Amino acid sequence: MGLKHQAASARKWRAAIRQTERHFPADLPPLLFLTDPDRVADPLSVMEQLPPGSGVIYRHFGADDRHQTARAFKENCARNHLTLLIAADPELALQVGAHGVHWPEAMLSQSRAWRQRFLLQTASAHAPRAIRAAEKAGIDAVLYSAIFPSQSASAGRPLGASRFRRTLLQNNLPIYALGGVSAHNAGRVAGFAGLATVSGAAAIVG
Repeated sequence: MGLKHQAASARKWRAAIRQTERHFPADLPPLLFLTDPDRVADPLSVMEQLPPGSGVIYRHFGADDRHQTARAFKENCARNHLTLLIAADPELALQVGAHGVHWPEAMLSQSRAWRQRFLLQTASAHAPRAIRAAEKAGIDAVLYSAIFPSQSASAGRPLGASRFRRTLLQNNLPIYALGGVSAHNAGRVAGFAGLATVSGAAAIVG
């Protein structure tokens, strides 16, 4: 990516984040960066460039070094004023003093046992019924996917911005757009949803 293209992408990202901040609940990060060892080789360098107030979801997938990595992430988040969530591992979240937990849709039922233990709990959802289940479970916000075509192997058929908006308007929970969200399309959902991304976050560097 050329420097001019990179700078333009960073400007688009930051404009979309500001747009989200104008309507999203103040106690929720307007942007969530999800780690993925296969798609983002150096997540700490990405975290250094995230705007203050953003959030990070650490997905360790059972890695042997997850405790060490989680501590490094916590230190980075504290220094850069970021919110840290640990995916699918509330015990690790407690150990490192993370702000909360992110639950995969299949693990949503486990979240009930951890209510009141964290400042924030989010969950993944891939259908409207999963959003409703998350609300009943006391989840604070949902990451809904896939909105745009995504590189993720688990991503389904993209919903598109218009259908996503209709889905959001039929539910009460704050909802993040996930799946293919990038500098080029974040502005299409920033006016009514939060932003969540994996590889797209690297373009925020500007």
